[in-house]
Amino acid sequence: MNVDYFFEMFLGGLTRGSIYAMIALGYTMVYGIIELINFAHGEIYMIGAFTGLIVVGILTLAGWNTVAILVIASFAAVIWAASYGWTMEKIAYKPLRKAPRLSALISAIGMSLFLQNYVLLAQTSDFLPFPNLIPDFKFLKPIEHILRPSELVIYLTTAIVMALLTFLIKFTRMGKAMRATSQDREMAMLVGVNVDRVISMTFVLGSATAALGGILIASHIGQINFYIGFLAGIKAFVAAVLGGIGSMPGAVLGSLVLGWTESFFTGYISSDYEDVFAFLFLVLILIFRPSGLLGRKEMDKV
Repeated sequence: MNVDYFFEMFLGGLTRGSIYAMIALGYTMVYGIIELINFAHGEIYMIGAFTGLIVVGILTLAGWNTVAILVIASFAAVIWAASYGWTMEKIAYKPLRKAPRLSALISAIGMSLFLQNYVLLAQTSDFLPFPNLIPDFKFLKPIEHILRPSELVIYLTTAIVMALLTFLIKFTRMGKAMRATSQDREMAMLVGVNVDRVISMTFVLGSATAALGGILIASHIGQINFYIGFLAGIKAFVAAVLGGIGSMPGAVLGSLVLGWTESFFTGYISSDYEDVFAFLFLVLILIFRPSGLLGRKEMDKV
């Protein structure tokens, strides 16, 4: 076995998994709070990437330093995408909270199509080049054939985002309110939790992580278009379901498992069936563990 090739596949899978995890966290947080599958979440990721590209273009013309451009563009993308997430929740989902779940699901699909076409009309249908904003690191020179600087930044960013979200959920007042709302929304309201604010904050946090992922991944891949959110969003949703939707550790585990599955299958068997392998693996997992790898088994109330 070629060890270098194996590690290249392993790190490639870790990169894919980290990318999916940044998006899957938004899916699983929203589902955990209001049991809604937000199909427009992938488009928030796409909007984050486009916002980053616009800011990068302006700052590059102004002659700013590359690292400063990356930091400022990331902040701008996070804030802009978070505002989209907040607005989307108020317009498309809040009026439907007492409606059947199917109504909210259809609203999510409609919002996804609306955002895709909005960006298509406002920007272009062509792929746009996205500059590489991550500098070369000297300490990676010996292994740069299997690990790129952009991949290392994606790993570190995903780990930091996970740590911050875990701290927020476990140790802050907002995190406790989110957990209470997730367990029983009506009881949370009775004990004084502002459920509306908790739900809005969930959308804001999910959109922010997706936007951060969008700009890092765009910088890694080198191009974007209005459709990038669709497939990435579907894969991230698959990862969230694979790990157990509603569980944050499950979303990360599912993303990593999906990333490695795709990477090893395409590396050792065929790249023509990358998506087939991913969805086949999901089917097999769900046959034996319908609630996902770390999902909680639903109990029937009597």
